[in-house]
Amino acid sequence: MKKNNLKIVKIDKSKNLFNYEKKILINELILNLKLGYYDFEKEKSQKVKFSLEIDYEDKKPTNDKDIKSIVNYGTIVGLITKLVKKKHYNFLESLAEAVFDELFKDKRIGKILLKIEKLEILKDCSSVGIQITKKKS
Repeated sequence: MKKNNLKIVKIDKSKNLFNYEKKILINELILNLKLGYYDFEKEKSQKVKFSLEIDYEDKKPTNDKDIKSIVNYGTIVGLITKLVKKKHYNFLESLAEAVFDELFKDKRIGKILLKIEKLEILKDCSSVGIQITKKKS
């Protein structure tokens, strides 16, 4: 009869066994703001739509009692809202860079897909805009 060579392995709970890849989705955040290069865009607010996909990694599961254990979509919406009230941006691209700079302060975030659209600028189009993906290297 053969002897069983199985060993009991104790799991050290302080070691990370998993990596979580998480994604925050924010769809169609619509804000009224002054945005644009031309004089008429600097004088009157227009509707601008933001959509984001934010990829982040975590080594721990979400703690249901600690909001800091997640990347909070409410905080992200608040940061964008505050950002657009602080300063006039001539170009969607410069606004996008400001959003990236703010969101990448959270070290867990590795990649952001950001879409920004002006909804009222050209009468023949429902929207015009940009989509940029930026990731940490």
